[in-house]
Amino acid sequence: MPAAPAVAEHEVKALLREAGVPVPRGVAVPGTDFAAVASLRGPLVLKAYGPGLVHKSEAGAVRLGLAADQVAAAAAEMAAGLREQGVEPAGFLVEEQAAAGVELIVGLVRDPGFGPVLLTGLGGVWTEALRDTALRLCPVSEPDVRAMLDSLRGAALLHGHRGRSVDVAALVKLIMAVGGPGGLWERLELGEFELNPVIATETGVVAVDARYLPAPPAVVEPSRVPGTDFLPLFEPRAVAVVGASTGKPNFGTMFLDFYRETGVPLVAVHPTADRVAGVPAVPSLAAAEVDYALVAVPAERCPEVVRQAAGVPFVQVMSGGFGEAGRDGLERELVAAARESGTRLLGPNCMGVYSPRGRQTFVGGGLGPPGSIALISQSGGLAGEVIKVGERRGLAFSRVVTVGNAADVTPAELLGWLARDDETRAVGLYLEDPRGGRALYEALSGCPLPVVLLVGGRSGQGRQAAASHTGGLVSDGRIWAAVAEQSGATLVSGQDDLIGVLAYFQAHGRRRVAGDRVLVIGPSGGASVLAADAFDRAGVRLDPLPGGVALGGLGVAADGNPLEVPVGPRGRPDLVPRVIDAIVARGAYRDVVAHVNVQSFFTYGDSADPLHDYARHLADAQRTRPDLRITLVTRNGDCAPDGVEDEVRRIAAAAGIPVYRTMEAAAVAVAAGGRHGSA
Repeated sequence: MPAAPAVAEHEVKALLREAGVPVPRGVAVPGTDFAAVASLRGPLVLKAYGPGLVHKSEAGAVRLGLAADQVAAAAAEMAAGLREQGVEPAGFLVEEQAAAGVELIVGLVRDPGFGPVLLTGLGGVWTEALRDTALRLCPVSEPDVRAMLDSLRGAALLHGHRGRSVDVAALVKLIMAVGGPGGLWERLELGEFELNPVIATETGVVAVDARYLPAPPAVVEPSRVPGTDFLPLFEPRAVAVVGASTGKPNFGTMFLDFYRETGVPLVAVHPTADRVAGVPAVPSLAAAEVDYALVAVPAERCPEVVRQAAGVPFVQVMSGGFGEAGRDGLERELVAAARESGTRLLGPNCMGVYSPRGRQTFVGGGLGPPGSIALISQSGGLAGEVIKVGERRGLAFSRVVTVGNAADVTPAELLGWLARDDETRAVGLYLEDPRGGRALYEALSGCPLPVVLLVGGRSGQGRQAAASHTGGLVSDGRIWAAVAEQSGATLVSGQDDLIGVLAYFQAHGRRRVAGDRVLVIGPSGGASVLAADAFDRAGVRLDPLPGGVALGGLGVAADGNPLEVPVGPRGRPDLVPRVIDAIVARGAYRDVVAHVNVQSFFTYGDSADPLHDYARHLADAQRTRPDLRITLVTRNGDCAPDGVEDEVRRIAAAAGIPVYRTMEAAAVAVAAGGRHGSA
């Protein structure tokens, strides 16, 4: 459906006046009678309006600094120039020219995944040149708006630059009228909506230019089944596998092998065989008394199989070849089959579920220990990597679920359920497609657990050419950053950081801490300088040490943060814990990051014992200080003999200390802990 034409500027400004947004005094002239212009105070601005005049300045449809008696002639000249471009103006808007001030942009655009989005930043001629803007999902709060303004590189222009400031309260009020509760975003059919520029001065604000391009009403997704209990998905009484072969091995037989290893009650679905790969078989899903069925047959057969699933709470379609392959009709048929049979559909195009408590798996090699970390992933392959690499690094999972195309069961639904799951303490998400983005945002905002968000394709998703600056400046990556900022989730940029932040919350998620200071402590040298840089990039401030700290008796000069303390094969293994005690006694700290140079223990020593002794003393410090979060960084760990780092991790994990190999990874995790407060 083609977009509706732009609304004439004087009509947009009537909406603005009604909403309480200041606009210049002006008159609309549909013909050539400019008599009403005499009531306006000069200098005046003349603008043409009509079809084809979205970008008026570029078309020569704006004139500034006119006197009232100059307007008619300027309009005639402007009309002639526009006709040469094939544009016939429908009329003219004449307004009082606003005083100079700081020019800003305030805009709205409907994101296809997340709905209405508000953008603000430096505007006027600087919009495209500087791209100094911030955005949030609507509705915004007043603290959101102030945070947006403060985040701008040009924020100093609003707060007393060269002795001049603007009326920030009036600016906040204007932005709230556009994007706050009850604001214009609720009344407009977006499209795109833009005020550019809004001129801010010491005495107030005024929207001098306005643009509104309506769009058809957004398509509302069909409502999901409310209140689904996903426990049988993760802890099924029995499992069925559809698609296992009695001949050559295939995905179905592979999953039969995985499930036989876990010991979950199991049945195969096969039209003729009594047994498949040693597993009892039934002819169809209709004869399978199970809570969960995994379907691994060609895409064309999947709807038929799902129609037979009456009485099976959850069916997961592993097969691909649906919407992701351009076959939207087949995907809709699959969803309709699930509705018909009364089952909930996981996928299609996904690998399955992993939950050691429920003997659920889609990866080989047996089950890891049950734990408290959940993962929702659109990618089965990445989920498998996070499971195996994460368990190798000490993660223990409560629930892992892959959703693929998420045609029925959505990440938002699953997150809502996991937020109430007694076995889950933190949730990771890997997403590529913000299908149901508004529901996901609401689920993130309402989740009391720490959530770590990794998004694929943030820089690759294309957008249609936008008719406004706002539309052009709202990108996928910035949307996800806004979602994380407003909801309190931690947005990470890679798989290692996803695992690392989840490891931090697994170790420290239940610790209630006071204060917000972070201390970095370890051996001297360039490592301390680089550590400060790493924490600065992660947004973590390393405050100076509190006054009155006396460390001379311990042989340490209390002169900085990061604090340099001798740690090595010939050092005292209890020195760092004693220094921590002395510092924490003078002020509350949220986190202490202790780092060691593992290489030094084997370059200047010949045994792992001093390193392990150091780890034991640090573990004892954590046990005696449950109100402090201690993190260990084993720099240059690849210089240690096999098994040495594993023992360090075991010692640390027993006391609830996460271990990282780089300062950068630890900084990202500690920053996430700070954003989630004392969770």
